[in-house]
Amino acid sequence: MKSQTTQSHDHIDPNSKEIPLDWFKPLEGANDSANTVVRPSLSYWKDAWIRLRSNYIAMGGLIFLILLGIMAIIGPYLTPYSVSETSLANQNQPPSSTYWFGTDNLGRDVFTRTWYGARISLFVGIMAALIDFTVGVIYGGVSGYKGGRTDNLMMRIVEILYGLPYLLVVILLLVVLGPSLSTIILALTVTGWVGMARIVRGQVLQIKNYEFVHASKSFGAKTSRIIRKNLLPNTMGPIIVQMTLTVPTAIFAEAFLSFLGLGVQFPFASWGVMANDALTTILSGHWWRLFFPAFFISATMFAFNVLGDGLQDALDPKLRR
Repeated sequence: MKSQTTQSHDHIDPNSKEIPLDWFKPLEGANDSANTVVRPSLSYWKDAWIRLRSNYIAMGGLIFLILLGIMAIIGPYLTPYSVSETSLANQNQPPSSTYWFGTDNLGRDVFTRTWYGARISLFVGIMAALIDFTVGVIYGGVSGYKGGRTDNLMMRIVEILYGLPYLLVVILLLVVLGPSLSTIILALTVTGWVGMARIVRGQVLQIKNYEFVHASKSFGAKTSRIIRKNLLPNTMGPIIVQMTLTVPTAIFAEAFLSFLGLGVQFPFASWGVMANDALTTILSGHWWRLFFPAFFISATMFAFNVLGDGLQDALDPKLRR
């Protein structure tokens, strides 16, 4: 009588047609290794936010801009002084517990005027960026999508406007229409949308030949719907980056025009007006009058620029994980 032998994983009879059921059991640690390899995919915007958070300089710029916006809202109410209140007895007072940023030559509180100037500068910058976004996206989207003669004609108009000296056009409009906040915004956006239109056109020319756009055409979608639903969502990355770079350009242009006396007028205050008023007394040792508006102009432009650079890297699909 033959002795019976037991089969195991270590020794399998090659002549046996039976497969041990233990073979179908998962190996130890297989699930753990699978979990380490397979991970949930991230959406485009979530992945961009993760990459932006890892850029500490860009996040520092974003935090500074958020705090600047908050202080522009509540800053003028933190002191009992108004933006236009004068006190000749308190002329050119240095920073102290009474006047945190000091006073100017008319005894006005520099702290209150600084944050009121932040309102003006941020409002001008954001409005200019929104108008450039609206006009540039519509113009560039239609030009790139239509192509042909329509594109050639629209781009020739853009090239003519692009060739005009930007500051010369702005100054001429301010001289003709008169300096005011609305005139400044109008002057900054007359030719400011040209750069946005060229960027959008280039993106649309690249995307309009993709399969999903042809599918929308085959279903009879209108041009406006294709641009709104298919083309624009796929060009938002470059558009957002361009907007973050448009805001500091408009802020600096407003400060420059106000410095020349073509910006906002009394009793309003802006950083450019404050710098212009302080320039005549800088040699008298009243450093705080020029320091605070100059500092916030520089810091705001730097914050927007580093945020724009960070967004450009975060929204680049080539760097996506």
